[in-house]
Amino acid sequence: MVKAIVMDQTGGPENMEWRDIEVGSPGAGEALVRHTVVGLNYIDTYMREGYYPQLKVPNAILGMEAAGVVEAVGEGVSDVAAGDRVTYVNGPGTYCEKRVLEARHLIKIPDGISDETAAAMMLQGMTAEYLLFRTHKVQAGDTILVQAAAGGVGLILCQWAKHLGATVIGTVSTEEKAELARANGCDHPILYTKENFAERVMEITSGKGVPVAYDAVGKDTFQGTFDSLSMRGHFVSYGQSSGGADPIAPGYLGAKSASLTRPSLFHYTSTREELVEVASNLIGVVQKGIVNIEIGQRYELKDAAQAHRDLHARKTVGSTVFTV
Repeated sequence: MVKAIVMDQTGGPENMEWRDIEVGSPGAGEALVRHTVVGLNYIDTYMREGYYPQLKVPNAILGMEAAGVVEAVGEGVSDVAAGDRVTYVNGPGTYCEKRVLEARHLIKIPDGISDETAAAMMLQGMTAEYLLFRTHKVQAGDTILVQAAAGGVGLILCQWAKHLGATVIGTVSTEEKAELARANGCDHPILYTKENFAERVMEITSGKGVPVAYDAVGKDTFQGTFDSLSMRGHFVSYGQSSGGADPIAPGYLGAKSASLTRPSLFHYTSTREELVEVASNLIGVVQKGIVNIEIGQRYELKDAAQAHRDLHARKTVGSTVFTV
């Protein structure tokens, strides 16, 4: 028997229980992984609240990413072997001490990257990779807007975009988060609690707006993000931490000939080849020090419910990990 955070009904953090589960042996194409570190992502809260059908209650286990060690592999597995350090994004199901999953999701952790960094970087870092290179290819000289610039994805976006030669505008809620964002490549942190960020974006860009805006906040920022776009600007909505935005008619975008997209990481890593490419690009910039993974909080896995409360209360910065 091993321990896991289990939910019998969706809802608040109070429904997350630390209890025993059984883990079987890996079958064909599968691997048994002993987790050492588990990552926390905002999508975990959406799952917990019942917004996604992938979480099947009762006996549901949250979590989308983790790092650990392969303990055994099933028939036909050749990409990894027992003893390999690995990381992955696949879920729900990572809030546990051990897990059997399809080996095709596993990425080997190279020397020089800790399990903690690996568990904190994969979902957020691969999200940043597809946002910057696939959903909208950011070019040197671009000015971009990053909502929640001091969050896990936000900090990676700021660093990577700055390396690409972009000017980065980012929104934050406090002076402390503004300093953190600035230290990670954000040229113009905007305290949305003190000023109208769309008006400030227009000031910074001399009235032109930005060609692309990355928004994982949703309802609270949707109108301001749209107002920050340039003509033919690209609105990339990849999350909804404040709730889903109100529906809009296609004609709404016509005011700026804007485009709106709602991408998902799993549509950019749907094949093994795509997954390896995106993951390798991320690992490369982390190894070179171009992107540093900012781990702001650490909890024991059994305290995952408190971590969810802190995330909702906006008490977190950067990435959050659970030690197992």
